[in-house]
Amino acid sequence: MSEQVTLARPYARAAFELAQAENAIERWKSAVETLAALSVMPDVQAVIGDPRLPPMVQAQILIDAGGDAFDTEASNLVRVLAENRRLDVAPEIAAHFEAMADAAAGTVEAEAVSAYPLDEAQRKQLVEALKRRLGKNVNLQTREDPELLGGVVVRAGDLVIDGSLKGRLGQMARAMSR
Repeated sequence: MSEQVTLARPYARAAFELAQAENAIERWKSAVETLAALSVMPDVQAVIGDPRLPPMVQAQILIDAGGDAFDTEASNLVRVLAENRRLDVAPEIAAHFEAMADAAAGTVEAEAVSAYPLDEAQRKQLVEALKRRLGKNVNLQTREDPELLGGVVVRAGDLVIDGSLKGRLGQMARAMSR
């Protein structure tokens, strides 16, 4: 998996730089998301994984399936990926592209995992606290994990804040065992 992330990074960067130069980040974002969605479909994976199919045939099948999502430049990206046998890293390319677009817009993706659902007031309070701490706009996703027992774990980029009861009990257990 980490190899695919490494392979995807230069393609995502090149697509993002082109999107910035054209002032077309949203259009490109849509194209790479479409490519990623297509590339995980079982029928498309069979095409991508077939070494007997020439790369340009694979590319054309994806371009046709993508329809209007692929303009000339995005179609060229699909062709380059096919030529280099890298169509399978499309989901990672889309993830990198989205992260670069968010960073350029001054937005950071964050996830809050809590033992119980957060109400709207708690969610707003958490977003405001993260904005102050990170100095950026925050796009917060939430989910529940009853194993946390209580509290919340927040992940935003490299930042991890474990305010869960499970995490605190673990810290206390480690401190007592010393």
